[in-house]
Amino acid sequence: MFRTRLLSGIVLVVIAAGTIIAGGWVLAAVLCAISLIAYRELTKATGVHDGAKAVNALEVTGFMMIVCYYAGLYIGLFRMESYDRSVIYRVFMSIVVIALLAFMFVYVFSFPRFKAGQVMAAFFELLYAPMLLSFLYIIREGWEQGVVLTVLIFLCSWGSDTCAYVVGVLFGKHKMTPKLSPKKSIEGGVGGVVGAALLFGLYTYYIINPMSAEQLRVGLGPAMCLGAVGALVSMVGDLAASAIKRDHDIKDYGKLIPGHGGIMDRFDSVIIAAPFIFFGLTLIA
Repeated sequence: MFRTRLLSGIVLVVIAAGTIIAGGWVLAAVLCAISLIAYRELTKATGVHDGAKAVNALEVTGFMMIVCYYAGLYIGLFRMESYDRSVIYRVFMSIVVIALLAFMFVYVFSFPRFKAGQVMAAFFELLYAPMLLSFLYIIREGWEQGVVLTVLIFLCSWGSDTCAYVVGVLFGKHKMTPKLSPKKSIEGGVGGVVGAALLFGLYTYYIINPMSAEQLRVGLGPAMCLGAVGALVSMVGDLAASAIKRDHDIKDYGKLIPGHGGIMDRFDSVIIAAPFIFFGLTLIA
């Protein structure tokens, strides 16, 4: 099991590195595909997909909104001559409003096919996984040094998770959330936060600043604070995804990634870390 999980993790890192370096339509297409799978996993977990058909009208609406959203982001960022954050906000808010109206149309004109809870879950799941994950693409394409800045997302999610695991195994005694995630300890959580702060500091000092123009350099203190808070946010993302599974009595969201489960099982913390790092960078970079 450990060997399978390790090999799958290595493959994921290689794929992630390749798509981030490529950027552009390659990254947009990969993230769109990941978002579609994640959305499907969530609809199945929460009962939006009720098994009556291969896909229902709510899911089709969600899939269409995901494709339109990533297409809009790609076109909007591709056509920019200089970085204009308002383009991102316009695309984001346009899809939010259009998606809400589309789900309401499905709800009204198929009534009583779907319950209100299914409609609200379908809308929430669109915001939760696909749209939050897109901030990885926004960081990559929105900054001149986007390739190196995107790595921060994985440092405060996968990096802090690794630090938390090591410290938890060695020193963990006090359970953080015994009913939600019995294996996570307070000591491990502290290790993850401290580890992320150190990783951010080292990465900023040795990678980001030497590769950036003078006006784009990041202060060491703000970078470490961003890493520490980002680790906390990532833990919440991880635990929130676990809470959804506990609520619906499932072990994993899927079986796509051997040893890890589904897309949501592996990217739960990345989904929350991406927008946090984006807004953090707008303040310190």
